[in-house]
Amino acid sequence: MNRVVWALVSCAIGAQIVYPLVTGSVRDSVTVAVVVLLAAAAMTHAAASRGPRWALTLFLGTAGLGLVAEMVGTATGFPFGSYYYAVNRLGPDIFGVPAVVPLAWTAGFYPIWCAVTFVLESTAIPRYRASAHRIVVTAVGMVGWDFYLDNQMVTDAQWTWTSSVPGLPGVPSIPVSNYLGWFLVALVMALIVEGTSRRVRPNDSARADAAPLVMFMWTWLGSAVAHAVLLDGQELRFSAVYGFAAMGVVGVPLARALVARSGRTYATPRRLRTTP
Repeated sequence: MNRVVWALVSCAIGAQIVYPLVTGSVRDSVTVAVVVLLAAAAMTHAAASRGPRWALTLFLGTAGLGLVAEMVGTATGFPFGSYYYAVNRLGPDIFGVPAVVPLAWTAGFYPIWCAVTFVLESTAIPRYRASAHRIVVTAVGMVGWDFYLDNQMVTDAQWTWTSSVPGLPGVPSIPVSNYLGWFLVALVMALIVEGTSRRVRPNDSARADAAPLVMFMWTWLGSAVAHAVLLDGQELRFSAVYGFAAMGVVGVPLARALVARSGRTYATPRRLRTTP
């Protein structure tokens, strides 16, 4: 199963590398492929490491709730603001929402959740405080990821905002309400997943969660480079900064925890095998 996860992650990263090199309908296909591959990697890893029941809760709590939020959002403008999707760009839709979009919620949520969990396991925070911390910080990390996602997709005309709410400096095309809505929806997702996680044995092995941690670091750092240098669009220069800073709430502590874990592993002497 581990090989399957790494194969999916590798293919997803490969597709993301291809993304800046193509245009038109080919780029649309690559976009769908990236989301499907990342979601498949997340679900496969979750089922293998935390059990099928936990993985099912993850899927229903992220893709399921994400679909409901998107359908309500496109119909009413709540909680993100008024927007609409391009027609026939990202495959079949469900009541006006491309079917691939809910999978993006799963693909983004799981690596962030694993990254926050790893950081918490590297600290001495009491369990009751760790639970609240994980819920809130995961939601913040999701907003950081959306700074990348929304700006990239709007620049590519995959969806368009019609809200009159102002945007952030440098990113006028996306209302601030979108990020507030993302925080609210992601917070509910984290609450749902946290409820299931309390019945799952904590995973304190960096190696066991290596794949989602790589997915997180690639998204955090790779997206910043892509928005700052590789992709066309003036607003992307600003989203590179916003996304890097907001995801850094998770990324910086994660990098420190990984370095500390690596240092402890290196410093621990190996036992010499002796003969009787």
